[in-house]
Amino acid sequence: MKGQLLEYSRILYLVKAIDFSSNNLSGEIPTEMTNLKDLLSLNLSHNFLTGRIPAGMGNMRMLESLDLSVNELSGPIPESMSSLTFLSYLNMSDNQLSRKIPTSTQLQSFNASSYAGNKLCGLPLMDKCSAVGSEPSGIQTVGGRGAGGADITGFLMKCGGKSVIFYANTVSKSFMHLF
Repeated sequence: MKGQLLEYSRILYLVKAIDFSSNNLSGEIPTEMTNLKDLLSLNLSHNFLTGRIPAGMGNMRMLESLDLSVNELSGPIPESMSSLTFLSYLNMSDNQLSRKIPTSTQLQSFNASSYAGNKLCGLPLMDKCSAVGSEPSGIQTVGGRGAGGADITGFLMKCGGKSVIFYANTVSKSFMHLF
């Protein structure tokens, strides 16, 4: 529909998977994304996302797969993420995350490689947390990546079992506020 502005707010509950991987996105993860409560899979890997993981990420209780790897995310993993009981795949490797991994049977069930390349401590990692400030007793190195940038050309959404690809002509490298 050329020249018409379409609103998707009424059908967002149909969105089950979002894959924005390898799009050279930068900036923080929009907190509005955590309003997608029925989302099953979120992949934001291999971008240049910065800042903290939104605390509301733990409210996305239906998530089965979450990939935030190879970004520049920092700070602690939000405690609320211990509520993600359906999570069967998690990759937060190669960021700048720090402090203790929140205690829950779910987050401790993943392989240590899910957290590699961060300054994290606690199970399932071998690094024990020091008593002061829950900092790691031994610090893991974080791999660097070169800067670069291509414009976002599209993104994939799965709605009701159907894959839908949306394309934009030229979008800035900053993360788009879609919601």
